[in-house]
Amino acid sequence: MFRREKEMEKENLIEGRNAVIEALKGDTTIEKLFVASGTKEGSINVVLAKAKEKGITVKFVDRKKLDQMSQTHSHQGVIAETTPYKYYELDDILEYAKEKNEAPFIVILDEIEDPHNLGSIIRTAEVCGVHGIIIPKRRNVGVTSVVYKTSAGAAQHMKIAKVNNINSAIDKLKENNIWIYGAEMEGKEYCFDADLTGPAALVIGSEGQGMMRLTKQKCDVLVKIPMVGRISSLNASVAGGIIMYEILKQRIKRG
Repeated sequence: MFRREKEMEKENLIEGRNAVIEALKGDTTIEKLFVASGTKEGSINVVLAKAKEKGITVKFVDRKKLDQMSQTHSHQGVIAETTPYKYYELDDILEYAKEKNEAPFIVILDEIEDPHNLGSIIRTAEVCGVHGIIIPKRRNVGVTSVVYKTSAGAAQHMKIAKVNNINSAIDKLKENNIWIYGAEMEGKEYCFDADLTGPAALVIGSEGQGMMRLTKQKCDVLVKIPMVGRISSLNASVAGGIIMYEILKQRIKRG
């Protein structure tokens, strides 16, 4: 019970000016804002104006108080206390793609534990037109304040589904005629040689071990990124970003 409460605690704070502004623009339920006393310059005025417009309580506190609350250690003088991120269902993501009359474009994360990586992936996914991200309920970081901050507020605009079992989710996607592409160093095909224009789900493995064996076996195609340097692997968010942009590029070229 205590552990669950701590997890909820981590997911009810949004830190940093850009992330808070995006939350204020969206549908996030913000309970109150904590702003460092004496902070009046720059974009903090946008934060205060939006808060006033929405009738959100603003508490001016000593910066040390924010330092104590902060999990990102980079709050920029403002922290929003919210209801925890409301996760979506897999069906919500599929329905969203249908509403946009677009071939589904989904990202599946297989045990990403670094919140900075998750935040970066969400930011890139939002820019690339991804309809939603699927993460497992266990052994994967959730949408914490660090994730919000790293995503520059993109988490506010991304449908993220937490599932009990990644492989069961993959089976459901296949039932909906979605091809599963795994980002894999030892893949047989370069990402730019694969046809990524149709309904697609991209699986990105964990920072250390990559994709789990069964998940890898469930992929229809394993794609790799060309690398000619001495380093044999890429950060999960970088590798995912490269392939997401390849999918976007192919879709744009297809028209």
